[in-house]
Amino acid sequence: MKRNIRGVAALLLALACAGSGRAQAQSHPEFVPLSPAVGAFYKPDGGTPAHVGVVVMHRTANYLTHPACTQLSARGFAVLCMSSRFVNNESQVVWPLIALDVKAGVEFLRRQPGIAKVVLFGHSGGGPTMSFYQAVAEKGVAYCQEPARIDKCGNELTGLPPVDGIVFADAHPGQPVMVVRGLNPAVADESDPPTAPNRQELDAFDVRNGFNPNGDSHYTDEFRARFFAGQSARLNRIIDGAIKHRAEIKAGSYGYADNDILLIPRGGNPGAGPAGLMYLNVLDPSIGSMNSTTRPQKLLNNDGSITTGIVRSVVRADPSLKQSNNGFDTGTKVLTISSFLSANAVRSSNADDGIEHCSANNSTVCAVQSISVPVMFAGMGAFLFIRDTELIFDAAASKDKSIIYIAGANHGFTPCTPCETTPGQYGNSMRNLFDYAAAWMRQRF
Repeated sequence: MKRNIRGVAALLLALACAGSGRAQAQSHPEFVPLSPAVGAFYKPDGGTPAHVGVVVMHRTANYLTHPACTQLSARGFAVLCMSSRFVNNESQVVWPLIALDVKAGVEFLRRQPGIAKVVLFGHSGGGPTMSFYQAVAEKGVAYCQEPARIDKCGNELTGLPPVDGIVFADAHPGQPVMVVRGLNPAVADESDPPTAPNRQELDAFDVRNGFNPNGDSHYTDEFRARFFAGQSARLNRIIDGAIKHRAEIKAGSYGYADNDILLIPRGGNPGAGPAGLMYLNVLDPSIGSMNSTTRPQKLLNNDGSITTGIVRSVVRADPSLKQSNNGFDTGTKVLTISSFLSANAVRSSNADDGIEHCSANNSTVCAVQSISVPVMFAGMGAFLFIRDTELIFDAAASKDKSIIYIAGANHGFTPCTPCETTPGQYGNSMRNLFDYAAAWMRQRF
């Protein structure tokens, strides 16, 4: 894949000129070709060489200018921020190949003078990306070739070099979980979803079911159960159809000899931001099974103090989801048969707590069960992954693991100002997250 190297370099120069506002902020990031991936290498200024290197990458998002790049380099770490070979191209994703991009980043850092330890930073979709890499590095390709997997890896992942630790920052449980929870189960006809009538008993946008077009919706336990089961049933049907077509392609009896497009209308589109997610807890923040922890956990408050208690998201409801879910750009997933089965499919009986996480290789929940290195989990207090962060933490096999929530932080670590009851209530969210992560890494590495 060709890239405009000059354009990327200009972008990095602009970022360098902007600075991070801290004494040790990176001022001259270096463009690093890691073909077919690319990277930007941020070293701390001030003359003190870093002995810990951090790789920051996502499945498809451009992370060359991710906040962790300057935030961690300002705290004395060498940081390689990357874009994978599938940057901004979800329809072409071949999930196992992304691990080869992480490998290139890890090997680059290992070659740098003074680097003794390498840590992965998994934010959002970087969570399943980094955990998958480490699970295969520790367990070998047998991990991603388990019979239960819908789509298996090949032997190209043999011999991945393991890292020394992972920081998970508001990591989601896996893209396939995002997909099943993003589906609108009210679609009555999969062959013609844009014009098919809604099934009223599964329609989250029907006021008779609890929808509020002007604020928080409130759904009964009965409706939630139907809704979550309906989401799983719809995704299972789509999976069955895709597997059938894949077999036909392999047998030479399909119209195309290699692949085909796969559209999921009213399936949610993460590219549209939170409003593009058909998560029921976007509409009804009171859904505790998604928006709160099941037991007391640590909360890092704005003033830097840490308290312990049940953590509940302060996220605000977004009724505009009704409009975005019905759109093409904002509500339709554009995939291929191979990218869907590779990175977007998971079996389940209901989308809340009935997910068969290890049926997918793109699964943070499954991967952390095969990881032994130290892991840290940070959940953002103003987003949708409060319970998921705890779920992944509980599944992690590492003996050295910790969990913290950042009060009032958006998914991108910035303060959720609409969530504040007083001005500046969550203003330190970014600083608090990276101060905590830096201290965690220094203690271990």
